Amino acid sequence: MVGCVLEEMRIRSLGVIDDAVVELSPGFTAVTGETGAGKTMVVTSLGLLLGGRADAALVRIGAKNAVVEGRIAVPEDAAAVVRAEEAGAELDDGALLISRTVSAEGRSRAHLGGRSVPVGMLAELADELVAVHGQTDQQGLLKPNRQRQALDRYAGDAVAVPLAKYAGAYRRLRAVVSELEEITTRARERAQEADLLRYGLDEVAAVEPRAGEDVELAEEAERLGHAEALASAATVAHAALAGDPEDPEGVDAATLVAGAQRALDAVRSHDPALAALAERIGEVGILLRDVAGDLAGYAGDLDADPLRLAAVEERRAALTALTRKYGEDIAAVLAWAERSAARLTELDGDDERIAELTAERDALRAELGGLAQALTDARTEAAERFAAAVTAELASLAMPHARVSFAVRQTEDPEGVEVGGRTVAYGPSGADEVELLLAPHPGAPARPIAKGASGGELSRVMLAVEVVFAGTDPVPTYLFDEVDAGVGGKAAVEIGRRLARLAKTAQVVVVTHLPQVAAFADRQLLVEKTNDGSVTRSGVKVLEGEERIRELSRMLAGQEDSETARAHAEELLATARDDA
Repeated sequence: MVGCVLEEMRIRSLGVIDDAVVELSPGFTAVTGETGAGKTMVVTSLGLLLGGRADAALVRIGAKNAVVEGRIAVPEDAAAVVRAEEAGAELDDGALLISRTVSAEGRSRAHLGGRSVPVGMLAELADELVAVHGQTDQQGLLKPNRQRQALDRYAGDAVAVPLAKYAGAYRRLRAVVSELEEITTRARERAQEADLLRYGLDEVAAVEPRAGEDVELAEEAERLGHAEALASAATVAHAALAGDPEDPEGVDAATLVAGAQRALDAVRSHDPALAALAERIGEVGILLRDVAGDLAGYAGDLDADPLRLAAVEERRAALTALTRKYGEDIAAVLAWAERSAARLTELDGDDERIAELTAERDALRAELGGLAQALTDARTEAAERFAAAVTAELASLAMPHARVSFAVRQTEDPEGVEVGGRTVAYGPSGADEVELLLAPHPGAPARPIAKGASGGELSRVMLAVEVVFAGTDPVPTYLFDEVDAGVGGKAAVEIGRRLARLAKTAQVVVVTHLPQVAAFADRQLLVEKTNDGSVTRSGVKVLEGEERIRELSRMLAGQEDSETARAHAEELLATARDDA
């Protein structure tokens, strides 16, 4: 038995179900009940737990919301557990708790291991926990694309490895073809872009700006524009510090400080504190002389040259013309020029690039042809094994003369890739078109299963497919919803026997109306309504002993107390026990 087991579900206010608990067996559980009793709500509930679409119509009339809670026992190292824990979920005594709430307004909420999660998270976990198989799933498997996916899944690494290589080469080919089309179809636009870039680069080259030059010139222009005021201020400040030669009677800071120092020097030997002050005044005198000298030099060096100012403004105007077009400052202009030069090199190299891309495209097409051939070979080999395995299963499902086969073919396309000496169409998954065919009896032509099988035959084919999958790509839990529709008699017994065998390696839950199938279950659950038309907690119960015989009798003859039906029911149970 696999490690993951759906142990139970609690369903509240969903459809006809008021409040019920569905306890499931680790092996084969059959869910039975009269038509309209609410058996399908079990399937619907599980679908909600697995991230299915929420529908306000599911909420029981008069209720604010419907709630489905599930408990799944899982090994700690299961991939589903790792993914759930990454989302913050916690296990409850080795089990993963899942809940889904649907409001009467259609809003939906999901919880996983005590944490609120997106509904999509439940759908992710569903792929590893449960395989739901019902009428809608059968319709999906009738599509050739789904049949190709099924064959690839069955083939395993034999297809997965070359398919991964093919997919990588296919994506690269798409990118190369896209770039080629972009270059060739937009040749005029690219030429215009190149001309604009070339013109702009010529403008920048003609000015030859230096990084930071605009800042330097702005500072120089400011200084030259106020040269007279700056010189006058420096002269006045110098006179205040060092004296004015034209006013020998004037008092300046340097003279006053020197006088203060002389006054202190005369008595400094009498008090260390005063001596320290004298030292500081001496430092002030030195600083004053330095500053006075710098002011004199500044005033002497300041050049109020109108020609230089005009040259600076002219240069600034040239730089401003560039920043208006190519960047907010010269640094940005230079960055634009660097990018544009690289882009221009790319555009000017179109002819060379076209030649390179064309060569790469042709090489990739040849490579894809080889990889597509490898995929075709792997699929053909797997198709033979898959078809043989499904055919063998059909023999045990009362279709001993039926033959299943796969058609693996390609469609010729002059724009395609070469496979097997032909040029054929190709796509992201290879060049193969895969279709499952059925010949229901000797002499009958093999036709697509959608056209070659009756309802009952189609159900058995789909069951056989699931059984074959279970041996190569097992899923912990299988849910079959009315997969036995249109089947009866000996075929129904064989379906029950096959489901029981599948339940030896996986958990199997079957919603069925056939007693021949239910008899093979390890546990049989009866869903029944109360007098007011609802299903309550007592309305989903495990049948054992006499109760199970009565239910099987009802399913056989519509009468629980028919002696003939009881005998038949007991015979079915005995057959199932002997087969186990």
